Amino acid sequence: MLPRLGAVLLAVLVVATLSCRVPDTPVLVGDVTAAAIVAAPDPVAQHVAERATNLTSAEVARVVEAIRRESLRFGLTPALVLAVIEVESRFDAFAVSGVGAMGLMQILPSTGEALAARLGIVWQGPRTLFDPAVNVTLGIAYLAEMRDRFEHWPTALAAYNWGPSAIGRRLSAGAPIPDGYAQRVLAVQRRGVQPEASTS
Repeated sequence: MLPRLGAVLLAVLVVATLSCRVPDTPVLVGDVTAAAIVAAPDPVAQHVAERATNLTSAEVARVVEAIRRESLRFGLTPALVLAVIEVESRFDAFAVSGVGAMGLMQILPSTGEALAARLGIVWQGPRTLFDPAVNVTLGIAYLAEMRDRFEHWPTALAAYNWGPSAIGRRLSAGAPIPDGYAQRVLAVQRRGVQPEASTS
């Protein structure tokens, strides 16, 4: 009886092993193969790598991770963050505007210092904003603050560009909100390519 039971168990084991074997031919999933899904490029990583030409591959990886992590944390889409970066700096991590805004998301040092304190990020002076992953982390937090304060994306984007105090004063006075910056960001977000430069 025992040899027979052993033979049955061996047969079951062989069948189970064969059924779990990875096939030599690609398995179709819908209209694409499973291998193609695994090998598909990450659009966020590809977008950053193609544009941030003054960053190393390690810095690109840190920026991509920061975009993913902080977008999820603050409820933003990576596509919107990428559009803001393109319009603000064209992915130049060392960009400095005429008013002193710095880095990928063009953060003013005073704003960066305040954001860093709120987020528990070590502030080492304005040069902190040239760390691309830190810059993106601060920029996403600031963008989320503008969204929460103004509750309307075109107005929030205007506040990101002009500053919340300036936009708040315009709202209080019933003056029109400048919409050129928001239109550029939203157009880049829809298009996903070739941004226009910001004047901020």
